[in-house]
Amino acid sequence: MRPAAPFTRRSLVAGLVAAPAVLAFGRARAGGAYAFPLGVASGDPAPDGFVIWTRLAVDPFAADGQGGLSAPVPVRWEIAADEGFRRIVAAGEATAVAEEAHAVHVEAAGLRPGRPYWYRFTALGQQSPAGLSRTTPAPNAQADRLRLAVASCSHWERGYFTAYGHMADEGPDLTLFLGDYIYEYSLGPDRADQKVRAYGLEEATTLAGYRNRYALHRTDAHLQRLHAAAPCLAVWDDHEVQDDYSGIWSKVAATSPRDFLRRRAAAYQAFYEAMPIRRTRLSAAGEMPIYKQVRYGALAEFFMLDGRQYRSRQPCPGGPEGGKGRIVADGACPDRLDPSRTFLGFDQERWLYDGLARASAQWNILGQDLVMAGLRFARPGGDDTYWTDTWDGFPAARDRLTRALSQLKPRNPVVLSGDYHSFWTNDVKLDSRDPGSPTVATEFVGTSITSTGPSHEALSAVMPDNPQVKFFDSRSRGYMTLDITAAGIDARYQAISDVRDPKASVATLRRWAVENGKAGATPA
Repeated sequence: MRPAAPFTRRSLVAGLVAAPAVLAFGRARAGGAYAFPLGVASGDPAPDGFVIWTRLAVDPFAADGQGGLSAPVPVRWEIAADEGFRRIVAAGEATAVAEEAHAVHVEAAGLRPGRPYWYRFTALGQQSPAGLSRTTPAPNAQADRLRLAVASCSHWERGYFTAYGHMADEGPDLTLFLGDYIYEYSLGPDRADQKVRAYGLEEATTLAGYRNRYALHRTDAHLQRLHAAAPCLAVWDDHEVQDDYSGIWSKVAATSPRDFLRRRAAAYQAFYEAMPIRRTRLSAAGEMPIYKQVRYGALAEFFMLDGRQYRSRQPCPGGPEGGKGRIVADGACPDRLDPSRTFLGFDQERWLYDGLARASAQWNILGQDLVMAGLRFARPGGDDTYWTDTWDGFPAARDRLTRALSQLKPRNPVVLSGDYHSFWTNDVKLDSRDPGSPTVATEFVGTSITSTGPSHEALSAVMPDNPQVKFFDSRSRGYMTLDITAAGIDARYQAISDVRDPKASVATLRRWAVENGKAGATPA
């Protein structure tokens, strides 16, 4: 296949990736560049409000990452109780500034719980597309149903984002982004035949570089439509910064933590600017808290976790890419079992356990980046091996979490994970080394939006040694949809026909049920 042509500003104007609604509005006005080519979004919902977001950009991929603007711009925002904006219930003015790449985060409050609202922005004499958001039910309200759409791992070059469009069509109440929303690198010349559409950007290492990666993704019509269809909760994984980084350590052994922290700070700043999340800032130590707890009435409690920022160093680093995850045995990597190592950071661990102890919702959902249940690569006559970038690289930290789930007994814990570019249905065991130990949570792992999956044959071969894994398939790209009621969860693995097809269809690959009061999923 001939490599795709690089993405250009001209292709945006031609409508190759820009949302049709955006282009229609742009054609209707006279003169000037369109100020809202990146669309709108909402997130972090609460009973009385949510965050609404846009980013002004008249030149979305300007080399300096500023989107073609420099001066402060006043932005009018409106929230309505109806789609036609006849009943405006909240409005105000924000200022888009260069220090935040002219991104706008409005934390709306004072709204009614458990209902839809529509929102839009006006700036530079132009109006944005409208978005639909929702407040969550009152904390103890009995919600009849919650529909989740769950996504991770969207590599621009690997294919079209048709999965996002199909997610929007499902009418979710809430979208979960579980990491790798962008990829920091581009496929090299040796993989040019694998490119469906080129990034056309250098590897992101600076604030401008990360900003432009997000800007490019946000020009995609399918992603714009999903963000405009429902509020989201978003956490990051590694590719928002660098593949396989761990805490303050780069995967490249020669990179000092001090140098890496500068890159990480730029990436975190760009993530904040690009996501509809509540205000958070980089601390003097270069940290940016994003983990959060969100309640959806009496039905569900969400614990959105950060599995990258506070981690200990990758176990047993060595070689030029010493910080990269490896498949390794304990005999060659004794510090994998060190109980002083942490996956979430000890402050986040305490926050999570305190939240689980107080949790009273029917379902307690942990949204996070990496497979939790574990995968053992058995070797006859030798030490078993494990992939160290996942929770398997931090088994003592996982043991603390599974013991907390067993002892604190939050109702119906369910783990939703991404990263592995494949679908998994897992039992999370109290003791990951003992398949016969009690199941303390159900885990659903979603495949990638576009990123290529691991070898199906190779991983299928080790599944007999991993009875905690009830299902595995890495051949499909797509997403998960979960319908949650008081009685149970109906989880669907939605597979895209072909990521190289801009009009790809979707079909249900497998369906799973979780019954209230019973840990573990069964085929539906």
